[in-house]
Amino acid sequence: MTLEPDVLADRRRLKRQITMWRLVGVFGVVAAVLLALAGSGAGLGPERRDHIALVSVDGLIFDNRDLIEAIAEAAHSRRAKAILVRINSPGGTTVGGESLYVALRAAAEEKPVVAVIGTVGASAGYMVALAADHIIARETSVTGSIGVLLETAEISGLLEMLGITAETIRSAPLKGTPSLFEPLTEETRAATQSVVDDIYEWFVALFADRRGLELDSARGLADGRIFTGRQALALGMIDATGGEEDAIVWLEQSRGIETDLPVIDIQPEIDHGITEFLTSLGQKTLLSERLRLDGLLSVWQPDR
Repeated sequence: MTLEPDVLADRRRLKRQITMWRLVGVFGVVAAVLLALAGSGAGLGPERRDHIALVSVDGLIFDNRDLIEAIAEAAHSRRAKAILVRINSPGGTTVGGESLYVALRAAAEEKPVVAVIGTVGASAGYMVALAADHIIARETSVTGSIGVLLETAEISGLLEMLGITAETIRSAPLKGTPSLFEPLTEETRAATQSVVDDIYEWFVALFADRRGLELDSARGLADGRIFTGRQALALGMIDATGGEEDAIVWLEQSRGIETDLPVIDIQPEIDHGITEFLTSLGQKTLLSERLRLDGLLSVWQPDR
């Protein structure tokens, strides 16, 4: 049967309309899905959904500008509802510990900060933990070791045996001291000790203030010794024993943070390149990291 031209035209028009409405329907479904995802945060990057920001402090502590900036970004992020600090460090430089402490205290003005000490959180590692609103450690964690040290060596006797004489021209008697190339004088020892004592008193005052202790009581605990998590809890140096799951429960019970929020590591990813990798590998193979620390140290050294 042959269809009239008008009927054919009507059918074509109807097909176009059906196709158009099908496309509208598909676009509507896609839009609805996207809106649902946006509302729940599913399928989006860390900065686009609600989460708990994880700060990992591992190994020796240095003045880490990248990590400090990441903490600041998390502090001002609407999506980061709290900051969880995971600590596994024997300490490091006092400036490194202080810098992280200051960054975390600034973040605590914006949102809750909770610290969890793993295997060890001593010296500058414990200093970082003091920045948190709540400190948790395992019962067998190593913590404490509150103190400051400055290590040096003197090899003038060895140089003399080798027939080598070291000469230093300085602007004043204490410039460049203590030195590897000359014995430690009483004047140098006294000047260096005063610097160590001053930073130690700062550390003790910080410890006393953050843990609500009398200064004399804090000083009695800050003689450089280490404590287990159980001992630290009994002495008021931490708030609870447990792990990260207990930190999440504390955030929910005391700060109203949802327990099902994802924990997202905010550690900055840095591509150092092959040259820096090989240099770092050589340094770690040939030198003790401890000998490469600059500045005064707050570090627990179990081999001493």
